[in-house]
Amino acid sequence: MQPLAHFQDLGDRLVVVNENTAKRNALSPDLYRVLRDAMELAAREDRITSVILRGAGGFFCAGGDLGLLATRRDLPREERLAKIEDLHDVIRAVMDCPKPVIAAVEGGAAGAGVSLAFACDLIVADQNAKFTVAYVKAGLVPDGGLTSTLSAHLPRAALMQMALLGDPVTAERLHALGAISQVEEEGNVFAAALALADRLSDGPSATQSRIKALVNAARSASPRDQMNAERDAMADAVAAPEAAEGIAAFLEKRTPEYAQLRRNT
Repeated sequence: MQPLAHFQDLGDRLVVVNENTAKRNALSPDLYRVLRDAMELAAREDRITSVILRGAGGFFCAGGDLGLLATRRDLPREERLAKIEDLHDVIRAVMDCPKPVIAAVEGGAAGAGVSLAFACDLIVADQNAKFTVAYVKAGLVPDGGLTSTLSAHLPRAALMQMALLGDPVTAERLHALGAISQVEEEGNVFAAALALADRLSDGPSATQSRIKALVNAARSASPRDQMNAERDAMADAVAAPEAAEGIAAFLEKRTPEYAQLRRNT
């Protein structure tokens, strides 16, 4: 059987492709495995500066397969919990990956597909894409960290409209609320994600990793603890090779050569 997901190694970036097109790219064990493998490789290899997630066939991810979910009611509760933890492990892998992760959302995302998109650091979506948190229509509740990530991005009223009523929200509306990074014309989403990956590749990758860690920590840290974390990260950053290159380039009025620096180390 053809795998339902794979990743492409493009040297300085990985592209994870969900290919469960018969079910609008619903979640699958193949996708879980590929996502974990990609995040581990990105963490391990300094040459990799970003990861892009996309869905084949013009739709990002439809979330959980309701046909499979319907069979879980008869499982013992411990097994039901374990199935949900499988999803949560993947979401945590995306969030914890030290390299920036970009969601290229074509067509739209639903359910845990929205969870997956919002676990990423940058979201590029086509202007006609719709994000649907429709768990409530099936008598279910959000998972995959969705209530946490959307609470961090959206006003309470907008989140409640999505979660309690299951109303789809357009990419343009989410962009206006500051919840997604950019919207593009239909057909231009993946090119725009690659352009973001180009910018990240041109930048200081180790510094970007420190910034991602700080922003993630800020969700739950107190202001005092966050300042301590910033202090420690800045003390390490200022003594690192990327700062030496970046400061020298600024003083010499030239473009920093971070990619060359990575190749030399």
